[in-house]
Amino acid sequence: MKQAGFPLGILLLFWVSYITDFSLVLLIKGGALSGTDTYQSLVNKTFGFPGYLLLSVLQFLYPFIVDPENLFIGRHFIIVLSTIVFTLPLSLYRDIAKLGKISLISTVLTTVILGIAMARVISLGPHIPKTEDAWVFAKPNAIQAVGVMSFAFICHHNCFLVYGSLEERTVAKWSRIIHVSTLVSVFISVLFATCGYLTFTGFTQGDLFENYCRNDDLVTFGRFCYGVTVILTYPIECFVTREVIANVFFGGNLSSVFHVIVTVVIITIATLVSLLIDCLGIVLELNGVLCAAPLIFIIPSACYLKLSEEPRTHADKIMSCVMLPIGATVMVVGFIMAVTNPQDCTHGQEMFYCFPDNFSLTNISVSPFQLTTQLSHLNISTFQ
Repeated sequence: MKQAGFPLGILLLFWVSYITDFSLVLLIKGGALSGTDTYQSLVNKTFGFPGYLLLSVLQFLYPFIVDPENLFIGRHFIIVLSTIVFTLPLSLYRDIAKLGKISLISTVLTTVILGIAMARVISLGPHIPKTEDAWVFAKPNAIQAVGVMSFAFICHHNCFLVYGSLEERTVAKWSRIIHVSTLVSVFISVLFATCGYLTFTGFTQGDLFENYCRNDDLVTFGRFCYGVTVILTYPIECFVTREVIANVFFGGNLSSVFHVIVTVVIITIATLVSLLIDCLGIVLELNGVLCAAPLIFIIPSACYLKLSEEPRTHADKIMSCVMLPIGATVMVVGFIMAVTNPQDCTHGQEMFYCFPDNFSLTNISVSPFQLTTQLSHLNISTFQ
């Protein structure tokens, strides 16, 4: 919202969700047309080994494209401990269907975090100064925003794994699931975007939690919930990365020993990266424009156009022809803008509005009367 302008950002969010819905169904249609059951085999049959290799690189790089800068020693122990105790054991599962209940817990926690963001737009929002260009319709960084939104909706790299776990594997069944899932996702995304931007407007960071003050107990609980959701959903991403390695180097099958070794290597690399990176915004942008854009816009459309025997005037073919140049534009222009004009990052430092006369605006232990008294003593020059 900060990059695109709030009104245009909402429109783009709905547009990206529609494209995601369409391309996910398109992938399974392509799989049915080609007789394949994985994203990689679909591209391999459509474009041969060069296309297969390109897709494998994109799917593998998706969790790893970052820009490491500073180390924050305070979080290293927690990251390593949670990885060893939780992430690694969950990632060792061979059947993605077994992670279904775990993913459900993550969804419930996401709802809790959304509730916290909604509460803070009411209690904190009025006390944060609004930037001058907060309500303009559009901003020049809209393409960067599309990259971030693409990252938010990307799930194409594991859609065949999920499709394969269904009891009824039909395009019609898959389409119904995707329509409902995308609708719920865009609803949650719009609420998050609206609450976050209404609270902080132009001060919004790439990681929304960076905007909240450290002494906010409710938001601290939200950070904990978010950490748990990452722990519970990362194993699904590990499935895809491991599958890429298995297909490229081991003919699609891993022995029990190599299954453990490859998983440990993937988790280790990802953990090392997470220890180095402290700015989420650049991660979202680079992953969005370099990996998510081709996986959502370009490759599904290209595969369908080459495989389908429908007439050129067919709705799916027209939509695919529209998606291809848009995806290429987002990928190229978005990358240039992400490098030349990266998002703001606090690097772990608290925002300026967290220090008005050393009083807390958000700690839930403060009574309404105390909060009102504290607000009457705020030094307005701090906000200016």
